[in-house]
Amino acid sequence: MTRTAVVAGGAGFLGSHLCERLLADGWRVLCVDNFVTGSPENVAHLLGDAFRLIEADVTAGPQTVEGPVDAVINLASPASPVDYHRLPLETLRVGSEGTRHLLDLAREKRARFVLASTSETYGDPLVHPQPESYWGNVNPVGPRSVYDEAKRYAEAITMAYRRTYGTDTGIVRIFNTYGPRMRAHDGRAVPTFIRQALAGQPITVAGDGSQTRSLCYVPDLVDGIVRMTESELAGPVNLGNQEEISVLRLAEWIRELTGSASGIVHVPRPTDDPSIRRPDTTKAREELGWAAEFTTERGLTATIDWFRTRPESAPEDLRPGAPLEGLRPGSPLEDLQLAGAEEM
Repeated sequence: MTRTAVVAGGAGFLGSHLCERLLADGWRVLCVDNFVTGSPENVAHLLGDAFRLIEADVTAGPQTVEGPVDAVINLASPASPVDYHRLPLETLRVGSEGTRHLLDLAREKRARFVLASTSETYGDPLVHPQPESYWGNVNPVGPRSVYDEAKRYAEAITMAYRRTYGTDTGIVRIFNTYGPRMRAHDGRAVPTFIRQALAGQPITVAGDGSQTRSLCYVPDLVDGIVRMTESELAGPVNLGNQEEISVLRLAEWIRELTGSASGIVHVPRPTDDPSIRRPDTTKAREELGWAAEFTTERGLTATIDWFRTRPESAPEDLRPGAPLEGLRPGSPLEDLQLAGAEEM
Protein backbone atom coordinates (compact mmCIF):
# COMPACT_ATOMS: atom_id res chain seq x y z
CA MET A 1 0.00 0.00 0.00
CA THR A 2 1.11 3.56 -0.68
CA ARG A 3 2.36 5.29 2.43
CA THR A 4 1.37 8.84 3.39
CA ALA A 5 3.70 11.43 4.94
CA VAL A 6 2.89 14.83 6.42
CA VAL A 7 5.90 17.12 5.98
CA ALA A 8 5.69 20.30 8.06
CA GLY A 9 7.88 23.04 6.63
CA GLY A 10 7.85 21.15 3.35
CA ALA A 11 8.04 24.23 1.12
CA GLY A 12 11.36 25.35 2.54
CA PHE A 13 14.82 24.64 1.17
CA LEU A 14 15.34 21.32 2.92
CA GLY A 15 11.66 20.38 3.07
CA SER A 16 11.16 20.72 -0.66
CA HIS A 17 14.01 18.31 -1.37
CA LEU A 18 12.60 15.87 1.17
CA CYS A 19 9.13 16.03 -0.43
CA GLU A 20 10.73 15.38 -3.81
CA ARG A 21 12.58 12.33 -2.50
CA LEU A 22 9.52 10.89 -0.75
CA LEU A 23 7.48 11.19 -3.95
CA ALA A 24 10.24 9.46 -5.90
CA ASP A 25 10.12 6.66 -3.32
CA GLY A 26 6.39 6.19 -3.87
CA TRP A 27 4.95 8.09 -0.90
CA ARG A 28 1.91 10.35 -0.95
CA VAL A 29 2.92 13.68 0.57
CA LEU A 30 0.96 16.37 2.36
CA CYS A 31 3.22 19.42 2.47
CA VAL A 32 2.26 21.95 5.16
CA ASP A 33 3.85 25.39 5.30
CA ASN A 34 2.93 28.93 6.33
CA PHE A 35 5.47 30.40 3.85
CA VAL A 36 7.18 32.58 6.44
CA THR A 37 10.53 31.36 5.10
CA GLY A 38 9.44 28.75 2.54
CA SER A 39 7.88 29.37 -0.86
CA PRO A 40 5.27 27.58 -3.01
CA GLU A 41 7.72 27.94 -5.90
CA ASN A 42 9.99 25.37 -4.28
CA VAL A 43 7.37 22.63 -4.69
CA ALA A 44 5.27 23.86 -7.62
CA HIS A 45 6.75 21.17 -9.86
CA LEU A 46 5.52 18.46 -7.45
CA LEU A 47 1.79 19.32 -7.49
CA GLY A 48 -0.36 16.36 -8.49
CA ASP A 49 -2.50 13.51 -7.19
CA ALA A 50 0.25 12.25 -4.89
CA PHE A 51 1.24 15.68 -3.60
CA ARG A 52 -0.84 18.32 -1.91
CA LEU A 53 0.30 21.72 -0.69
CA ILE A 54 -1.54 23.67 1.95
CA GLU A 55 -0.87 26.93 3.72
CA ALA A 56 -1.26 26.34 7.45
CA ASP A 57 0.45 27.36 10.67
CA VAL A 58 1.17 24.32 12.83
CA THR A 59 1.32 26.53 15.92
CA ALA A 60 -2.30 27.65 15.48
CA GLY A 61 -3.96 24.57 16.93
CA PRO A 62 -4.43 20.80 16.71
CA GLN A 63 -3.75 19.33 13.29
CA THR A 64 -6.18 16.88 11.72
CA VAL A 65 -5.80 14.92 8.49
CA GLU A 66 -8.40 12.60 7.02
CA GLY A 67 -7.31 9.07 6.26
CA PRO A 68 -4.23 7.14 7.34
CA VAL A 69 -0.86 8.76 7.94
CA ASP A 70 2.34 6.73 8.20
CA ALA A 71 4.87 9.46 8.99
CA VAL A 72 4.88 13.00 10.35
CA ILE A 73 8.17 14.80 9.67
CA ASN A 74 8.68 18.13 11.43
CA LEU A 75 10.96 20.56 9.61
CA ALA A 76 8.83 23.59 10.51
CA SER A 77 11.08 26.35 11.84
CA PRO A 78 13.05 29.36 10.70
CA ALA A 79 16.56 27.97 10.38
CA SER A 80 18.93 30.77 9.40
CA PRO A 81 20.19 33.53 11.72
CA VAL A 82 18.55 36.19 9.56
CA ASP A 83 15.20 34.47 9.96
CA TYR A 84 15.19 33.55 13.62
CA HIS A 85 16.55 36.96 14.63
CA ARG A 86 13.64 38.69 12.88
CA LEU A 87 11.15 36.04 14.04
CA PRO A 88 12.24 35.21 17.60
CA LEU A 89 8.83 34.55 19.12
CA GLU A 90 7.62 32.63 16.07
CA THR A 91 10.75 30.46 16.28
CA LEU A 92 10.11 29.64 19.93
CA ARG A 93 6.43 28.98 19.25
CA VAL A 94 6.96 26.58 16.37
CA GLY A 95 9.57 24.65 18.36
CA SER A 96 7.18 24.27 21.28
CA GLU A 97 3.51 24.46 20.29
CA GLY A 98 4.10 23.46 16.68
CA THR A 99 6.03 20.37 17.71
CA ARG A 100 3.36 19.42 20.27
CA HIS A 101 0.55 19.68 17.71
CA LEU A 102 2.45 17.52 15.24
CA LEU A 103 3.26 14.98 17.94
CA ASP A 104 -0.45 14.80 18.76
CA LEU A 105 -1.18 14.13 15.09
CA ALA A 106 1.41 11.34 14.99
CA ARG A 107 0.04 9.87 18.20
CA GLU A 108 -3.53 9.92 16.88
CA LYS A 109 -2.53 8.27 13.59
CA ARG A 110 -0.02 5.86 15.18
CA ALA A 111 2.47 7.31 12.75
CA ARG A 112 6.23 7.55 12.90
CA PHE A 113 7.28 11.06 14.02
CA VAL A 114 10.66 12.48 13.01
CA LEU A 115 11.96 15.76 14.42
CA ALA A 116 14.50 17.73 12.42
CA SER A 117 16.66 19.11 15.20
CA THR A 118 19.99 20.86 14.74
CA SER A 119 23.67 20.91 15.56
CA GLU A 120 22.90 24.21 17.30
CA THR A 121 21.79 22.12 20.29
CA TYR A 122 25.54 21.72 20.93
CA GLY A 123 26.05 25.50 21.00
CA ASP A 124 29.71 26.53 20.83
CA PRO A 125 31.01 23.04 21.57
CA LEU A 126 33.80 22.19 23.97
CA VAL A 127 33.95 18.61 22.63
CA HIS A 128 35.14 17.91 19.08
CA PRO A 129 33.79 16.28 17.00
CA GLN A 130 30.35 16.36 18.58
CA PRO A 131 28.79 12.98 19.52
CA GLU A 132 25.10 12.67 20.37
CA SER A 133 26.06 12.01 24.01
CA TYR A 134 27.46 15.56 24.35
CA TRP A 135 25.04 17.85 26.20
CA GLY A 136 26.33 21.04 24.63
CA ASN A 137 27.55 24.51 25.57
CA VAL A 138 24.58 26.77 24.87
CA ASN A 139 23.97 30.35 26.00
CA PRO A 140 20.28 30.19 27.06
CA VAL A 141 19.80 33.99 26.98
CA GLY A 142 21.95 34.99 23.99
CA PRO A 143 20.64 36.18 20.61
CA ARG A 144 20.84 32.66 19.16
CA SER A 145 18.98 31.11 22.08
CA VAL A 146 15.55 31.46 20.48
CA TYR A 147 16.58 28.86 17.91
CA ASP A 148 18.89 26.75 20.09
CA GLU A 149 16.45 26.44 22.97
CA ALA A 150 13.41 25.96 20.72
CA LYS A 151 15.10 22.91 19.24
CA ARG A 152 16.28 21.64 22.62
CA TYR A 153 12.71 21.91 23.91
CA ALA A 154 11.42 20.19 20.78
CA GLU A 155 13.78 17.29 21.48
CA ALA A 156 12.61 17.14 25.11
CA ILE A 157 8.90 17.01 24.27
CA THR A 158 9.55 14.46 21.53
CA MET A 159 11.23 12.15 24.03
CA ALA A 160 8.47 12.84 26.59
CA TYR A 161 5.82 11.65 24.11
CA ARG A 162 7.86 8.54 23.42
CA ARG A 163 8.21 7.73 27.13
CA THR A 164 4.70 8.77 28.18
CA TYR A 165 2.54 7.61 25.26
CA GLY A 166 4.79 5.16 23.43
CA THR A 167 4.73 7.38 20.32
CA ASP A 168 7.13 6.11 17.64
CA THR A 169 9.55 9.04 17.51
CA GLY A 170 12.98 9.77 16.10
CA ILE A 171 15.28 12.79 16.30
CA VAL A 172 17.94 13.83 13.79
CA ARG A 173 20.42 16.61 14.53
CA ILE A 174 21.18 18.31 11.24
CA PHE A 175 24.55 19.94 10.65
CA ASN A 176 25.16 22.66 8.04
CA THR A 177 23.41 21.71 4.80
CA TYR A 178 23.46 23.48 1.45
CA GLY A 179 22.25 23.12 -2.12
CA PRO A 180 19.81 24.45 -4.73
CA ARG A 181 16.76 26.40 -3.51
CA MET A 182 18.58 28.16 -0.72
CA ARG A 183 17.58 31.80 -0.51
CA ALA A 184 20.41 34.06 -1.57
CA HIS A 185 19.80 36.47 1.30
CA ASP A 186 19.12 34.02 4.11
CA GLY A 187 22.37 34.93 5.85
CA ARG A 188 24.08 31.56 5.73
CA ALA A 189 27.64 31.31 4.49
CA VAL A 190 27.25 29.25 1.30
CA PRO A 191 24.48 31.25 -0.42
CA THR A 192 25.97 34.54 0.80
CA PHE A 193 29.42 33.76 -0.57
CA ILE A 194 28.02 32.47 -3.87
CA ARG A 195 25.78 35.51 -4.34
CA GLN A 196 28.62 37.89 -3.61
CA ALA A 197 31.11 36.04 -5.81
CA LEU A 198 28.76 35.86 -8.81
CA ALA A 199 27.95 39.57 -8.45
CA GLY A 200 31.61 40.53 -8.16
CA GLN A 201 30.99 41.97 -4.70
CA PRO A 202 33.36 41.65 -1.74
CA ILE A 203 32.94 38.33 0.03
CA THR A 204 32.22 39.01 3.70
CA VAL A 205 33.92 36.61 6.13
CA ALA A 206 33.03 36.86 9.80
CA GLY A 207 36.05 37.37 12.06
CA ASP A 208 39.32 35.95 10.80
CA GLY A 209 37.50 33.02 9.19
CA SER A 210 39.26 30.36 11.26
CA GLN A 211 35.96 29.01 12.61
CA THR A 212 35.08 25.70 11.00
CA ARG A 213 31.95 24.11 9.56
CA SER A 214 31.05 20.72 8.08
CA LEU A 215 28.94 21.13 4.95
CA CYS A 216 26.51 18.43 3.81
CA TYR A 217 25.04 18.51 0.29
CA VAL A 218 21.26 18.35 0.48
CA PRO A 219 20.64 14.97 -1.28
CA ASP A 220 22.87 13.28 1.30
CA LEU A 221 21.06 14.92 4.19
CA VAL A 222 17.65 14.02 2.79
CA ASP A 223 18.73 10.40 2.45
CA GLY A 224 19.58 10.39 6.14
CA ILE A 225 16.14 11.75 7.08
CA VAL A 226 14.44 9.12 4.92
CA ARG A 227 16.47 6.33 6.52
CA MET A 228 15.55 7.67 9.96
CA THR A 229 11.87 7.82 8.97
CA GLU A 230 11.93 4.20 7.84
CA SER A 231 13.70 3.02 11.00
CA GLU A 232 12.51 2.56 14.58
CA LEU A 233 15.51 4.40 16.01
CA ALA A 234 14.78 6.98 18.71
CA GLY A 235 17.94 9.01 18.31
CA PRO A 236 19.11 11.65 18.46
CA VAL A 237 21.28 10.88 15.44
CA ASN A 238 23.77 13.33 13.91
CA LEU A 239 23.48 13.88 10.16
CA GLY A 240 26.27 15.82 8.50
CA ASN A 241 29.47 15.70 6.52
CA GLN A 242 32.63 14.52 8.27
CA GLU A 243 34.73 16.88 6.12
CA GLU A 244 35.59 20.04 8.08
CA ILE A 245 36.51 23.35 6.48
CA SER A 246 37.31 26.84 7.74
CA VAL A 247 34.96 29.65 6.76
CA LEU A 248 37.84 31.52 5.14
CA ARG A 249 38.80 28.51 3.04
CA LEU A 250 35.16 28.10 2.04
CA ALA A 251 35.06 31.71 0.81
CA GLU A 252 38.29 31.21 -1.15
CA TRP A 253 37.02 27.94 -2.62
CA ILE A 254 33.73 29.47 -3.78
CA ARG A 255 35.65 32.35 -5.32
CA GLU A 256 37.80 29.85 -7.23
CA LEU A 257 34.84 27.75 -8.40
CA THR A 258 32.92 30.79 -9.63
CA GLY A 259 35.95 32.33 -11.33
CA SER A 260 35.21 35.53 -9.44
CA ALA A 261 37.61 38.40 -8.90
CA SER A 262 35.87 39.37 -5.66
CA GLY A 263 38.02 40.38 -2.76
CA ILE A 264 37.53 39.03 0.75
CA VAL A 265 36.69 41.43 3.56
CA HIS A 266 36.40 40.62 7.23
CA VAL A 267 33.41 41.69 9.32
CA PRO A 268 32.67 41.23 13.04
CA ARG A 269 31.68 37.74 14.14
CA PRO A 270 28.14 37.32 15.48
CA THR A 271 27.62 36.75 19.18
CA ASP A 272 27.95 33.08 20.20
CA ASP A 273 29.08 32.06 16.72
CA PRO A 274 30.45 28.49 17.13
CA SER A 275 34.22 28.19 16.68
CA ILE A 276 34.18 24.55 15.59
CA ARG A 277 31.50 22.33 14.13
CA ARG A 278 31.87 18.72 12.98
CA PRO A 279 29.58 15.78 13.70
CA ASP A 280 30.53 12.40 15.01
CA THR A 281 28.41 10.28 12.64
CA THR A 282 29.28 6.87 14.05
CA LYS A 283 25.69 6.22 15.11
CA ALA A 284 24.29 7.15 11.69
CA ARG A 285 26.79 4.86 9.98
CA GLU A 286 26.28 1.91 12.31
CA GLU A 287 22.52 2.12 12.93
CA LEU A 288 21.19 3.70 9.73
CA GLY A 289 23.86 2.59 7.26
CA TRP A 290 24.23 6.26 6.31
CA ALA A 291 27.20 8.44 5.43
CA ALA A 292 27.58 11.55 3.30
CA GLU A 293 28.73 10.57 -0.18
CA PHE A 294 28.93 13.82 -2.15
CA THR A 295 32.25 15.63 -2.02
CA THR A 296 32.11 19.28 -1.00
CA GLU A 297 33.51 20.36 -4.37
CA ARG A 298 30.82 18.45 -6.27
CA GLY A 299 28.07 19.89 -4.09
CA LEU A 300 29.38 23.44 -4.28
CA THR A 301 29.75 23.23 -8.06
CA ALA A 302 26.15 22.04 -8.45
CA THR A 303 24.89 24.75 -6.11
CA ILE A 304 26.81 27.47 -7.93
CA ASP A 305 25.42 26.22 -11.25
CA TRP A 306 21.90 26.50 -9.83
CA PHE A 307 22.51 30.04 -8.60
CA ARG A 308 23.83 31.00 -12.04
CA THR A 309 20.41 30.16 -13.52
CA ARG A 310 18.59 32.48 -11.12
CA PRO A 311 18.01 36.16 -11.76
CA GLU A 312 20.04 38.33 -9.44
CA SER A 313 18.50 37.70 -6.03
CA ALA A 314 17.03 40.66 -4.22
CA PRO A 315 15.92 41.16 -0.60
CA GLU A 316 12.35 40.44 -1.75
CA ASP A 317 13.18 36.74 -1.59
CA LEU A 318 12.72 37.06 2.17
CA ARG A 319 9.01 37.62 1.68
CA PRO A 320 6.47 34.79 1.75
CA GLY A 321 5.74 33.29 -1.66
CA ALA A 322 2.55 33.88 -3.61
CA PRO A 323 -0.09 31.11 -3.73
CA LEU A 324 -0.12 28.76 -6.69
CA GLU A 325 -2.81 26.54 -8.14
CA GLY A 326 -3.40 23.63 -5.78
CA LEU A 327 -2.92 25.79 -2.69
CA ARG A 328 -5.86 26.73 -0.53
CA PRO A 329 -4.71 29.64 1.64
CA GLY A 330 -5.87 29.50 5.21
CA SER A 331 -7.48 26.06 4.95
CA PRO A 332 -7.25 23.88 8.05
CA LEU A 333 -5.68 20.50 7.53
CA GLU A 334 -8.96 18.80 8.32
CA ASP A 335 -10.41 20.21 5.09
CA LEU A 336 -7.80 18.51 2.95
CA GLN A 337 -7.89 14.87 1.88
CA LEU A 338 -5.20 13.25 -0.18
CA ALA A 339 -6.55 12.33 -3.60
CA GLY A 340 -7.31 8.65 -3.87
CA ALA A 341 -6.76 7.91 -0.19
CA GLU A 342 -10.06 6.04 0.11
CA GLU A 343 -9.13 3.77 -2.77
CA MET A 344 -5.88 2.48 -1.26
